[in-house]
Amino acid sequence: MRKFFVYIFLLLSTTAITAQINELGVFLGGSNYIGDVGPTDYISPNKLAFGFIYKWNRSTRHSYRLSYTYSKIAAADRDSDVPSRYLRDKSFKNSIHDFTLGLEFNFFEFNLHDSEKAFTPYVSSGLSYFIYNENYILDKTEELDYRHSQFAIPMIVGIKTRLYRNFVLGAEVGFRYTFTDNLDGSNPKNNNFESLRFGNLNSNDWYVFSGITLTYTFGQNPCFCAN
Repeated sequence: MRKFFVYIFLLLSTTAITAQINELGVFLGGSNYIGDVGPTDYISPNKLAFGFIYKWNRSTRHSYRLSYTYSKIAAADRDSDVPSRYLRDKSFKNSIHDFTLGLEFNFFEFNLHDSEKAFTPYVSSGLSYFIYNENYILDKTEELDYRHSQFAIPMIVGIKTRLYRNFVLGAEVGFRYTFTDNLDGSNPKNNNFESLRFGNLNSNDWYVFSGITLTYTFGQNPCFCAN
């Protein structure tokens, strides 16, 4: 893990020297999970989420973005409106370290060096890599099996506007479709716990980050023109 952060730091340092314009900032918001335990709401943050974000703006319409987000996720059947879940009364907690690399597309021109006010909706996608706990639930008590990692597909929608000269404020919702069905302990990989599996075993779990971003722009004034 330490080597990973060192590599990212060196990559960003090198990029900052040659990039046309950069954004570096923070994300603050909440998280929720969608799966086999608890409520079925798609956007219902119940745990704090925070992280860092870096963008390399290649044009006024698109940029590459790299982010790290940490959050705990939790859900309980007692909070569900589904009668069968309410009667089952299972619950879980987990923690997520999310690393996402992707491409962001602006619907409108977003030129940070223009004197006009900049505002645009945007979408982003790419690839996420996350670290979580592989758990199982025994007699309604959650137990840790081992620490694991997996990939996910991010789907992010948001809006952003420029504040003053060098700051950009955004609000976004980021869905992650994961390649695991065991964020909630419902489908442990360990075959020794096969009898403890429950729920829809053919549907993978999701987690969602909702919040605001604040980035600071720096770098040389770009020329967004055709060669």
